[in-house]
Amino acid sequence: MIKTFLKHELKAFWRSKNAGRGLALRIFMALIILLLMLYVVAAGFFMGPILKKVFPHDAVIYSFCGFMLVYFFFELFSRIQLQELPTLRVQPYLQLPIKRNTIVGYLTLTGLFSVFNLWPFLLFWPYIFRSLLPQSGGLAAFSFIVAIFGLSVFNNYLALYIKRKSNLNGWIFLTISAVMILLIMGDLEWRLYSIRNISYLFFGNVLKYPALSVLPLLLGAVMFYVNFTYLKQNLYLEELSAKKDKFKSSTEIPLLSSFGSVGDLVANEVKLILRNKRPRSALVMSLMFMFYGLLFYTNPAFKSSDGIKVFAGMFMTGIFIINYGQFMYSWQAAHFDGLMVSKISFNDFLKAKYLMFSVAATTAFILTTPYAYFGWRILVIHLMMYLWNMGVTATIVLYFANRNARRIDLSKGASFNWEGVGASQWILSLVLMVPPFIIYLPLKWLGLQEVALTVLGAIGLAGILTRGFWMKFLEADFHKRKFSILEGFRNK
Repeated sequence: MIKTFLKHELKAFWRSKNAGRGLALRIFMALIILLLMLYVVAAGFFMGPILKKVFPHDAVIYSFCGFMLVYFFFELFSRIQLQELPTLRVQPYLQLPIKRNTIVGYLTLTGLFSVFNLWPFLLFWPYIFRSLLPQSGGLAAFSFIVAIFGLSVFNNYLALYIKRKSNLNGWIFLTISAVMILLIMGDLEWRLYSIRNISYLFFGNVLKYPALSVLPLLLGAVMFYVNFTYLKQNLYLEELSAKKDKFKSSTEIPLLSSFGSVGDLVANEVKLILRNKRPRSALVMSLMFMFYGLLFYTNPAFKSSDGIKVFAGMFMTGIFIINYGQFMYSWQAAHFDGLMVSKISFNDFLKAKYLMFSVAATTAFILTTPYAYFGWRILVIHLMMYLWNMGVTATIVLYFANRNARRIDLSKGASFNWEGVGASQWILSLVLMVPPFIIYLPLKWLGLQEVALTVLGAIGLAGILTRGFWMKFLEADFHKRKFSILEGFRNK
């Protein structure tokens, strides 16, 4: 039966409208992955010297054992971001005399066919066979291979389980991401514990007691069973819908109800972001960039440069507007026709976009206030760039949205996905980054840094106060291009 499933998936691929483009993309991706594999294998062969150079005061075997859990921790983070869910159109098979366990087993097992499962073996096996095998013997080397396989399987199914649960409740994805970031900060920044020491504690004992390698294998088997059970319980669509109806939606935001229909539109867009892969990735990446200031404000070379602070302030307080807003209205391309024939006025639609951008920029500004630790001037610069993003960046993004007629498939991930990306996105990046410095740099060269910051903030504030005028301008501009945008969104 599994052979039949594979045949059907191949036929579905070749018979699709975009088979040629899909094949070209797969070949391109295969070449990139092959190149990455070569780099990973090279890193594996030279792992001993690399570890000796990075950790000169530690024995290589200690560094190797300490690196293992660090690798798998960051691999899990990468899997959650990049690994695609294995898919099968199960509806046609549910009415046929096929056992549910067969369908679920196929879905679960195909989850192992991920390039992520190759990385640990390509990276660790060269060192195991070249160094660990001669030094510690065949049993120790075999136990390490078993442990690596177990942890890889565990990561694989844990990531798939998190992604599947996140498709029903977007807050799960955000919570898991926040927990992982806190764990990283607890080790690297706050020094509460050391993942390296924990890793050595386990893998160092695997060298002494090879039977411990069975533990990761058991963890992998448990996660396989959890995925199998979850898929089996949620195989039918009505079971999923019943669970959704049983609980109140997690994305209902009482605060938005005070904004009427505009608030309802924002709440629906929040649901769109949290329930779909690519917009959710845009949100998570925006949150990750809140740590962007650590690259600059901890670097002595940049501490005296206000220009860098202007760039960082603009980037951090406006990253969601830039990252998510560059694809307005492509996120809603699948149902944009319905929006245009509904009772919703386009003016309210624009107000909803502005409200969402305002909430996102305000939240980002609040999250970046701790950078005042590096100096109160940073907070002032962030405030000026926050006003700039609210008044200028949001309007520019919506202006370019009227020139983007490329649809986006929300179910696809963000990794190596250029769907919806056109020339307008590249121009937009330039248009957003250049104007603040056209204003700031000349005044700075004249020694009027304070005036430059004030002017940036004043322009942003003026944009906020005249938002009604800009909404009328954007609405009129949209109606000129409305039908070409709708036609572009209909092209799959």
